[in-house]
Amino acid sequence: MVGQELVNQLQHLPYNIIAIYNNSEPRRMIASNVSYVRCDLLDVVALEELMEGVSYVCHCAGLVKFTSSNKSLLYKINVEVTANIVNAALDAKVKKLVHVSSVAALGRMNEKEPITEQTKWTKEGGGSVYGHTKFLGELEIWRGIAEGLNAVIVNPSIILGAGNWNDGSTAIFKRVYDGLSWYTEGTAGFVDVRDVCKAMIMLLKAETTAERFIINAENCSYRKVFELIADEFKVKRPTKKVTALFSELVWRAEKIRCLFTRKEPLITKETAASAMAKVKFDNSKFLKQFTQFHYTSVSESIKYYSAELLRIQK
Repeated sequence: MVGQELVNQLQHLPYNIIAIYNNSEPRRMIASNVSYVRCDLLDVVALEELMEGVSYVCHCAGLVKFTSSNKSLLYKINVEVTANIVNAALDAKVKKLVHVSSVAALGRMNEKEPITEQTKWTKEGGGSVYGHTKFLGELEIWRGIAEGLNAVIVNPSIILGAGNWNDGSTAIFKRVYDGLSWYTEGTAGFVDVRDVCKAMIMLLKAETTAERFIINAENCSYRKVFELIADEFKVKRPTKKVTALFSELVWRAEKIRCLFTRKEPLITKETAASAMAKVKFDNSKFLKQFTQFHYTSVSESIKYYSAELLRIQK
């Protein structure tokens, strides 16, 4: 979703763009300056050949999973692939690399104070395996910086966009559309995918280097987000509050169910804890450095993408 939107914005700028995809060919932009190339980012030789002569790199590839069965694949995609990107960028002497990380790499369970770019990921802080792999992926970027790479990191919160609504953050829309009865009072950060990509392009052009930036429009309760989506889809708002005890029972029951069905659980220990936590992210660093940047409100984003998702499904 991020990569698709990034190409959409970059195609209007004076760049020749190479958009790398893995197995599923993306929706192609009708633009003379965009070419699509299939490449397995675990294929070091192919990646190095493809990056020859490239000036700028935006690394958007990643895997978002919260189940222990995906642990090995998470490390391979989020850490090993990032290491390959860094090595190829160093060899190609690229001018700049922008890496898409996540607020999950900062540790998400600190409720005492807002999370900033200085917050450290810790297992004790409720970090998931996914968050750990994004944290380790960032370490590869810092390693590249130490070796002379000009790079910056963006840490988006939950991204709102019209991606595959059966997967990733867009699945929030589908669950509400299908009739979500439950809500939590937990809070999280949310940001429009268009704003994530605008921030990336600004960083690509800027002299800023060796820094990370939280990209977050608003800190909202899940209840508010669910209600906004329900209103746009004209479906019933969720009315049942999830208690801490009920949350503990649900993820355990889901784990048992999946032992028999061999399907991925809809709720895990990590996602249940995250949904209950009241976490806030401080977005002031990026706004102070790029004063001309303005975020799209969560309500405006939900209105836009709800209509877009309905159009896509028809």
